[in-house]
Amino acid sequence: MSLSPYFSSSAKVWESRDWVFGIEEIGYAGWEVVADGNYRLDNPENFTAIQEILESTGLSATVHAPYSDLNLASLNYPIWRESIRQICLCIHHAAELTDRVTIHPGFVSPVGRLVPEKVWEMQKAALTEIGRYAEDHGVLACVENMINIDAFLCRYPEEILGLTEGIPGIGITLDVGHANTNGLVDAFLKYLGSVDHMHIHDNHGQSDEHLALGDGIIDWEEVGRTVSRDYSGAVVIEGRTLEEARRSLAAFRKWFV
Repeated sequence: MSLSPYFSSSAKVWESRDWVFGIEEIGYAGWEVVADGNYRLDNPENFTAIQEILESTGLSATVHAPYSDLNLASLNYPIWRESIRQICLCIHHAAELTDRVTIHPGFVSPVGRLVPEKVWEMQKAALTEIGRYAEDHGVLACVENMINIDAFLCRYPEEILGLTEGIPGIGITLDVGHANTNGLVDAFLKYLGSVDHMHIHDNHGQSDEHLALGDGIIDWEEVGRTVSRDYSGAVVIEGRTLEEARRSLAAFRKWFV
């Protein structure tokens, strides 16, 4: 199997883009663009700058769609429609950069707790529409498993597999760090054959710390052995700084072979 290390930092979406040049210098093959803040793809100035960085560095790209204040499972129809619109708009521009776009599932609002079946119905309908749009643009929109917060959908393998199954244009992003906050790393790794994209970062199992690989409690030797055997493609290392990027890449090269 062939694995390609990418780096992503949502901590820098309000900063200048100069740090990205350091990714290639460290040795990464690609960059996951977090399409929010100064990196929103629907801003022409941002998009041109991102294209220029990719062309001048030779980095490949994936994209993480915006998620701030969006809810693909909202029971508030205007919010639901706007959430779909922004994801599709991101896919429209991302298609010029990549064929993989990660999207967050929705969450259960206080009103949604009264009718949970309706929440899942709205989420499924949103993915069906997004998947159709993504397929038309040559993109796979990959739903990401979420951290250990009760309101979030898709914290468990069965939820995300059941939700995405059979929807054209929709895939799955496995986030190992998120899985660890739910104590479900091993459970998710059993379904690597259904995974289309991957995020990795470390934590201590309680919250989404986004630590460098090896700074938390995840058994990266075991994870790396399993992933290297059963998955191929981009592996996005998520972090905050280039120093963390450097240490995480060294760990990746040690454990992912």
